[in-house]
Amino acid sequence: MTSLDMLFKPKSIAVIGASDTAGRSGNVIIRNLQASGFHGPIMPVTPKYQAVAGILAYPTIEALPLVPDLAVLCTHASRNSELIRQLGEKGVKLAIILSAGMKKIDAPDGRSEFEVMREIASRYEMRVIGPNSLGLILPWLNLNASFSPIAANRGNIAFVSQSAAVCTTILDWAQNRRIGFSTFISLGEASDIDFPELLDYLARESKTDAILLYIDNIQDARAFISAARAASRNRRVLVLKSGRTPEGASVLPHLNEEVQGLDSAYDAAIRRSGMLRVRTTHELFAAVETLSHSVPLRGERLAIISNGGGPAVMAVDMLLEMGGKLAVLSEETIEKLNRVLPVSWSHGNPVDIVGDADIDRYKKATEILLESDEADALLILHSPSVTAPGLKTAKAMTDMLKNNPRAKRFNILTNWQGESDDATVARLAFAHAGFPAYRTPESAVTAYMHLVEYRRNQKQLMETPTSIGQIDYDVEGGKALIQQALDQDILALTTHEARPFLSKYGINVMATWLAADAAEAAQITEQVGYPVAVKLRSPDIAHKSDVNGVMLDLNNAVEVANAAQLMLNRVSVTYPTARIEGLQIQAMANRAGSQELRVCVRHDPVFGPVILIGEGGSEWDVNRDAAVAIPPLNMALARYMVISAIKSGKLRQRGHPYNFDINALCHFLVTLSQIVIDFPEITDLDIHPLLVSGDSFTVLDASIKLSPFEGDANTRLAIRPYPKELEEKATLKDGRSVLLRPILPEDEPTHKSFIEHVSDEDLYKRFFSDVGEMNHEALANLTQIDYDREMAFVAVCLNEQGEQEILGVVRALANPEHTDAEFAVLVRSDLKGMGLGRILMDKVINYGKLSGLKRINGMTMPSNTGMIGLARKVGFSIDVQLQDGIVEMDLFL
Repeated sequence: MTSLDMLFKPKSIAVIGASDTAGRSGNVIIRNLQASGFHGPIMPVTPKYQAVAGILAYPTIEALPLVPDLAVLCTHASRNSELIRQLGEKGVKLAIILSAGMKKIDAPDGRSEFEVMREIASRYEMRVIGPNSLGLILPWLNLNASFSPIAANRGNIAFVSQSAAVCTTILDWAQNRRIGFSTFISLGEASDIDFPELLDYLARESKTDAILLYIDNIQDARAFISAARAASRNRRVLVLKSGRTPEGASVLPHLNEEVQGLDSAYDAAIRRSGMLRVRTTHELFAAVETLSHSVPLRGERLAIISNGGGPAVMAVDMLLEMGGKLAVLSEETIEKLNRVLPVSWSHGNPVDIVGDADIDRYKKATEILLESDEADALLILHSPSVTAPGLKTAKAMTDMLKNNPRAKRFNILTNWQGESDDATVARLAFAHAGFPAYRTPESAVTAYMHLVEYRRNQKQLMETPTSIGQIDYDVEGGKALIQQALDQDILALTTHEARPFLSKYGINVMATWLAADAAEAAQITEQVGYPVAVKLRSPDIAHKSDVNGVMLDLNNAVEVANAAQLMLNRVSVTYPTARIEGLQIQAMANRAGSQELRVCVRHDPVFGPVILIGEGGSEWDVNRDAAVAIPPLNMALARYMVISAIKSGKLRQRGHPYNFDINALCHFLVTLSQIVIDFPEITDLDIHPLLVSGDSFTVLDASIKLSPFEGDANTRLAIRPYPKELEEKATLKDGRSVLLRPILPEDEPTHKSFIEHVSDEDLYKRFFSDVGEMNHEALANLTQIDYDREMAFVAVCLNEQGEQEILGVVRALANPEHTDAEFAVLVRSDLKGMGLGRILMDKVINYGKLSGLKRINGMTMPSNTGMIGLARKVGFSIDVQLQDGIVEMDLFL
C-alpha cells in the first residue's frame, strides 16, 4: 500500500493523547471513531488512563501491539516533533496532527517545531496531514477520525479544506440538506500532503463524482495546476478561494505579502484547469447542491416558469447580468401553452402562468417545456399562493418530474420563496427528491450560472487552438541584447533600449531619441520633425503623469525647450531625490481612431510570470483593472483572455472607426508569452501605452526589468511550456526525413487524419477495443497533454501539399510520483517495415531516462508479434499471460 492508500483505507488507528475527559480532542476523536462504527483496531495511547471510552489504552507508542496504519495526534504542539520521531521508530507511515501553533514554538536548535517535525517525518518516510487539522472522515469506511461535532453522511462529494472552521460549517449545512460525502479531509497547514496529491487520488477514486476545495493559498502552483487539469477531466472540481483582497489575505496567520499572489491569477489558474470558482460560502453551498443533483449541461438556454411576474423579472435580470442566455420559445411551443394557460399569461419566456395558477397549471406548463427542445435547463419559481400551496405543489411537481423520462435531459432548478414552515419544508422536499431548491430567484440563477461557467471552463480546457502560424522570431538576436545589458550591469531598459529587443519579436516600437537637457531636446526635434512628444526619463518615478512628465503635440523648438525645462524644474521640486536620466523624444503617433491599452508581464509570488492586459492610466490597479493569464498562451487561450477582459469591462470596444482586431491582439499576446518563455532574465515588462488601431500595434512606451538567471528556465513557470528541446530529426529506411517532436494541441486535425490511416486491427491492438471514429473530446485528450506528467512524441513530415502529417506516435503516461510510466506505440499501417517503430521506442526510452523515470511498462495482445519482437530488441522483459490474453512488457531504466 502507498501512503495515500493507507490514508483512504486505514485498517488500524492509534490515537496519541487519548483522553477520558469529555470535550478534550483526544476524547472526541475516540468517541467519533466508536460512533462511526470503524471496523479495525482503535488504540488509545496515554499514560494517564488504563482505558479510554471503554477501550484498553497503551501507555506509550512503543507499547502498541501492532503498527497502526494511521496515527492521530491530539497532543500539545510542543510535543508533536518528539511523538513523530517515536511513531517513525515504530514504523508508522501516516499521521494526522490536530494541534495548531507549531510554527510559533521554537525548538532547542533555533528552528520552529514545525520545521523540526517535517524533517523528522521525512527521515522516517512518514506522511503527515496538518498541523492544525480537524481530521479525516471517510463515510464509506465508517471512519470518523475528526474533531468535528457533526458526522458526514455517505455521498459522492469529496471535500478538502485548509480551514477547520469551514469544515464544520459545511458538515452542518450538508447534514441538514442530506448531502453526503465520499471523503472529508482537513489539511490544516499542509506541511506535507497537499492538494495536488489528493486531487490525483480522488480523481481515480470510484466513490467520488465531484471534488470541493477550500483554499487559503497554493504552495506549489505547478503541481496544483497539473493535478487540477488532470482531475477536472474526470471529476467536477469546485474551488472556494479566500483572501480575494490583499487585506483579507493578510488576516491569515500563515500568509504574508510575499506568498499571497494576485487573486486574478488564481482566477486564471482555476479557469485554465477546467474547475469552477465560487466566491462565497453561500455560493459554495448552492454550487454543491446544484452539482450534486445536476447532469452535464447540453447547452446554456434557460427557460423559467413562474406564478408571478416580479420574481421572474428578477431572475431574468440576474441571468443577463451574469452573461446567461434566455431560451427563445417557438411558435409551436407558445401555441401549446396557449391551450393550457389563461389569456393573460406572458406569451414568452419567462412563462408567467399568472398568480392564480393551481398545481395542474404548473404541471401542464412544465410538461410542455420538457417536450420541447428549446431549452437546456428549467427554473421553476413559486411565490406563496392559496391556489398552489407550497408543500403540496412541491410534492406534485417532484412526482411529475420523476415520472417524466424527458426530465432527465434537463437541469431542473427550483425556487420556492418564503420563510414559512410550508416553504422551508417544500424546499427540503425538492432537495430530497434530487432537485436543487433555493430561497430566492437570484440565488437560483446564480447556482445555474455555476453550471454554465463550469461548462465554459471545461470547453476552454478541451478547445483546440488554431495555429499562430510560422513566426520568424530572432531568439538568438534577442538573447545577445539581453546578455549585453546584463554584462554592462544594466538591469532596467527604457523605451529606446527595449526597442531593438522587442523588434526581434516583430513588435513595433515608436522610434525614440535621448536628450540630456532642454537645449539638446530642442536640437533633436529639429531633425525628427514636428509635432513631437517629450517624456521625462527617471527610474525612480513610476508614473510620469504624476509630475506632468509627458508633454504632447509640441510644434516647434521653442515649445520643446520651454516644456522640457519646465518639466525638469518641476520634478526637481516635487521629487528632489529622484534620479533624472534626461529626456526622451518621439514623433507624435497618429492617435485618431486609436485606442490605448496596457500590457504587462509581472512576477507573481505564487504563479511566477503572468500576463496582464487592460486599459491604461496612472491609477491602474491590477486587481481591479487587468485581466490575467498564465503563460504559455496559444491562440485559443489568448482569445479567452481577451473575451473575458471585454466581458468584464477591462477592455472596451469604443466604437472607433478601427476597433482593435481581436485576432491580432491574441497574436500579440502569444508573442509576449513566447518572450516570457524564452527570457527568464525578464522579471517585469510594461508596455504602456500600446496604441492599437485595427490590426496595427505600436508601442509608445516600454520598460523592461532584468535579473541574472541560472538554472532551468522552465521551473519558474506554473505550466510547463512546449519542450522544444526534445525535438530531433530521424531518417526512415526509405531515406525519408522525419521530425520527432512533442505533440501539440494544434495537432488535433492532423492526429485525426493519422488515426484514419491506421487499420481497425491495429487500433484494436493499441486500444484493446473497437475505436470507431474519435470525437473531439477523445482527440483533445490525446493532443492536449500536460508535459509534466505525460509525454507523446509524434513523427511528422511534409506531404506533397507542403502540410505536416503524422506518421506515428509514442506515449508515456507517468504515475503521480513520476517513477513509472505506461507506454504505447502506434504507427500508420501503411508504413510498417520502415523502422519507425524502433525510432519511436528509442525516443521514449531516452525520454524516460532524461526525466528520471525508473520503469517503463506496457501491455499488448499475444497476436501483436511485431510489438512484442520490437520490445524484446530494445531490452524489455516479456511476460505472456495467455489465460488473460495479454502480454506485459517491462523495462527498468
